[in-house]
Amino acid sequence: MRAQPEVAPKFLNLFQIRFPIGAITSIGHRVSGVVLLLLLPLLAMGLDESLGSAEDFDAMRDNLSGPLTTLLLVIVVWAAAHHVLAGVRHLLMDIGIGSRLELARTSAWSVIVAALLIALVAALTGALS
Repeated sequence: MRAQPEVAPKFLNLFQIRFPIGAITSIGHRVSGVVLLLLLPLLAMGLDESLGSAEDFDAMRDNLSGPLTTLLLVIVVWAAAHHVLAGVRHLLMDIGIGSRLELARTSAWSVIVAALLIALVAALTGALS
């Protein structure tokens, strides 16, 4: 009887794998959902504090005017846009709309580009300050 050769464990480097664009969009959908879930309590507290009075609103706006908080708000806008757009894409594909490979790739790219453009427009127009 021959001994089985030892099989060395393989190291899977995720940065060397070329994911298809649909997978990237799907991963982004999950990541954006986690970001929204984690930041939802902070957003709700900020909304609650800003609705007390005009002075409270002005104080909240002043607190959110720094570059770090602006970056955080841009990330929230991206997460919301990406999550909604990718969710609609997934729902449409579930009912058979856009499930052909070419159309699925196009819609995946559209979700990524549209979410980034929405976040960029929000950052540039000052809608976050």
